[in-house]
Amino acid sequence: QMQLVESGGGLVQPGDSLRLSCTASGFRLDYYAIGWFREAPGKEREAISCISRRDKITYLADSVKDRFTVSRNNAQNTVYLQMNSLKPEDSAVYYCAAEYSNDYYYDTLCLYGMDYWGKGTLVTVSS
Repeated sequence: QMQLVESGGGLVQPGDSLRLSCTASGFRLDYYAIGWFREAPGKEREAISCISRRDKITYLADSVKDRFTVSRNNAQNTVYLQMNSLKPEDSAVYYCAAEYSNDYYYDTLCLYGMDYWGKGTLVTVSS
């Protein structure tokens, strides 16, 4: 069964850091670009980041650009979202999604046509 599982969410205080993980099972993550998205109550889903097959960060939202970064470890079939200097407005359910490409050099932005989605992990930033 092909699935993505997010982990690492939790309750933190403003200014804290968290690292979210997105682990694939049933398929090899190195054939996919991985996007991170978040959805806060009452708000539309927001694209946060995208990392291509060749480990290039092709998209990072302005709202997180100086605070979040994304990386991948294909040997562990996992992509990470490192979140620093967290703010209350970062509170949301965070999802990862995978976009297949047979072109290693294709630098997608992960905005359309995601093939697999995880079920999300909740991040709450509150004092």
